[in-house]
Amino acid sequence: MMTLLRTYPSPLFSRRGIDLDFPLLAACLALLGLGLVMITSASSEVASVQTGNSLYYMIRHLIYLLIGLGAAGVVLLIPLSVWQRLGGVLLCGAFALLLVVLIPGLGREVNGAMRWIDVGVFNVQPSEIAKVFVVIYLAGYLVRRQDEVRESWAGFFKPFVVLLPMAGLLLLEPDFGATVVMMGAAAAMLFLGGVGLFRFALMVALAVGAVFVLVQTQEYRLQRLITFTDPWADQFGSGYQLTQALIAFGRGEWLGVGLGNSIQKQFYLPEAHTDFVFAVLAEELGLVGAVVTVGLFFFVGVRALFIGMWAEQAKQFFAAYVAYGLAFLWIGQFLINVGVNVGLLPTKGLTLPFLSYGGSSLVICCVSLALLLRIEWERRTQLGSEDVEFNEADFALELGVNLKKGAQPKPGDKQEFYHGR
Repeated sequence: MMTLLRTYPSPLFSRRGIDLDFPLLAACLALLGLGLVMITSASSEVASVQTGNSLYYMIRHLIYLLIGLGAAGVVLLIPLSVWQRLGGVLLCGAFALLLVVLIPGLGREVNGAMRWIDVGVFNVQPSEIAKVFVVIYLAGYLVRRQDEVRESWAGFFKPFVVLLPMAGLLLLEPDFGATVVMMGAAAAMLFLGGVGLFRFALMVALAVGAVFVLVQTQEYRLQRLITFTDPWADQFGSGYQLTQALIAFGRGEWLGVGLGNSIQKQFYLPEAHTDFVFAVLAEELGLVGAVVTVGLFFFVGVRALFIGMWAEQAKQFFAAYVAYGLAFLWIGQFLINVGVNVGLLPTKGLTLPFLSYGGSSLVICCVSLALLLRIEWERRTQLGSEDVEFNEADFALELGVNLKKGAQPKPGDKQEFYHGR
C-alpha cells in the first residue's frame, strides 16, 4: 500500500524532501504539545485515584497522538482526487457508523449518551469521523452541481436529503453539539459554494427554528439553557460544573497559579481533562496563557480559510470546499467549547480540538490537518487544477523517467513541480 502511494507526488516525497506549510504545521504542533502538557496536569489527580497511576491518561493521550500523526502521514500521501472519488463511499460509511453506535451491545453508553463504539482497547466516536466525511462528500457535491446549487432551489435542498437524516442519527445518541457543528459547517460550505443570500437566510431561519424546537422538546436541554444564564442560582446543583469552571478562571488571574498547581482539577471541576481542559489551562497559565491559546486557534482557523481561498483561486474547487469545511469544523468546535467554559453557551459535550483528551477527536484533528497540508501543497504544485492537462499518475511516471535519465525539463513543460520541488 505504502509503495503504491509513493508513486504519486506528495509533500513527503518531493524533490525538496518534506515540503509542508510550515506556519500551519507549527501552530498545530504547538497546540498538540500544549494539549499533551495540559492533559498530563489536568488528569493527574483523577488518574491517580482511578488507576493508581497519575500518568495513565497522559500515556493514553500520547498513544492517541502517535496514532493520529501516523494516520496524518498516510493521508498526506493520498491525492485529493482519491477522496473526491470516494465521497459517496465515505458518506455511506459515516451512516453505517452512526447506526452501529445506536445498537445495544455495540454502542457504549456514558453519562446517558450512546456516542462510542467499544473496540476493545479504546473507544471510537463515530460523530467525529462522520463530520469529516460529510465535509468531503458535500465538497464533491458542490463541484458536481455547482451551477444547480447557485441557480435552483433543487440544488440547494438536495444536500439536506443527506444532512437531515445524519443530524437525526446524531440527535438519537444524543449529540446536540456535534449536530450543530456539522450543520453549521455544511451551511458555511453552501454559502461559499454560491448559494444566494435569500436562500441562505431562509436556511439560517429554519436552523434557528429547529434549534428552538429541539431545546423545547428535551427537558435536559432546556435546563442547561436556563442554568447557563445564572449558574450561581443553583451553584451546587445544575450550575455546579459551570461555577467551578468560572472559579478556575478567577483563580488564574493574569499569569496563573503555575503549571500543575490547579486546585479545580482535584475533583472540584468534572471532566477537567476533556470538556473543561481550557478552564484548567486558564487557572494554571492565567489570562496570558489563555489568550495565547486563543491566538493559536485563531491563526489556525484563519490559515485554513486562506488555504481554501488560495485553492479556489487556483480553480481547485473540491480542495477549496474541503478546506473551508474543515476550517469551520475547527472554528465551530473551538468557539462552542470555549464559550461553554467561560459561561457564554450552555454546557455541551464537545472537546477542544487538539487539546482535550479523547482518541477519536485527536486522531481526526491530525487527519484534518494532513488534508489541509495536502490541499496547500497541491495548490502550490498545481496538481488538480483545471488548467493542468496531465493527471497525477502520468505526472508521476513522467517524473520517474526523467529522473532516471537525468533529463532536464523542457522549456514548454509545466514548471511548478520541477522548480519548487
